[in-house]
Amino acid sequence: MGSGFSLFHNDSSSSSCSGSRGLLKLGFGDLPESCVALILENLDPVEICRFSKLNRAFRSASWADSVWESKLPPDYRLILEKILGGFPEKLRKRDIYNFLSRVNSFDEGTKKAWVDKRTSDLCLCISAKGLSITGIDDRRYWSHIPTDDSRFSSVAYVQQIWWFEVDGEIDFPFPAGTYSVFFRLQLGKPGKRFGWKVCNTEQVHGWGVKPVRFQIWTDDGQHSSSQCKLTELGNWNHYHAGDFVVGKWKSSSTKIKFSMTQIDCTHTKGGLCVDSVVVYPSSCVDQLRRI
Repeated sequence: MGSGFSLFHNDSSSSSCSGSRGLLKLGFGDLPESCVALILENLDPVEICRFSKLNRAFRSASWADSVWESKLPPDYRLILEKILGGFPEKLRKRDIYNFLSRVNSFDEGTKKAWVDKRTSDLCLCISAKGLSITGIDDRRYWSHIPTDDSRFSSVAYVQQIWWFEVDGEIDFPFPAGTYSVFFRLQLGKPGKRFGWKVCNTEQVHGWGVKPVRFQIWTDDGQHSSSQCKLTELGNWNHYHAGDFVVGKWKSSSTKIKFSMTQIDCTHTKGGLCVDSVVVYPSSCVDQLRRI
């Protein structure tokens, strides 16, 4: 009996050690692709791209539609149709994500949209040429200045005017969430001297006398208003016009209108650059310093 037990015990130990040695040889490359895909689904897009460089299994799994489906906005088809004028068929989800994460122009280049690479939230920007600006065609008051300070390569500059009014609107399939609207402005005229960026503030006047009023409206009745005096010279700033909410129940586009006005005609104002209006998810507004 004792020898039988001893024999059984030795065989078991030998088998166990052999199995352990076999297990020690296993690595990430031996994981099934389906398991790797489940791991990647819990990472953000930037991390997925980094892990795809580990080995063949991770590289192959990083192309799985299931991995990228969760990273895309829920209504990505509508967003693509808005930007491209139609939905391209037979694209893999990773290809769609790569396209949306780039800054894409539409509406004759007056608007840009992209998906944030970390959060997958939608961001949007409307150029000065995509806005309705009172008196913009009168070169005595307004002009378009080329500059690399703008995503759109030019800004609208007002030298002097009595009635200041900038309006705009956009109809876009925003995913559910809370969004903030900002006007990107600068007091001073951008330029270059000896190859260096400069900002001429000699013509800046009138903005500290009375506040500028910012407003937004949505097609479902939301309205927000704020006002402030423009005082900071020579720097691009984002002035908050208001917030709006897109509910999960909404399956169509959301139309928003926005305005910036200073129509007190008791004094002139000038020396202001209007670059764009940006619409950002409220959770991502800290990233506005990048644009």
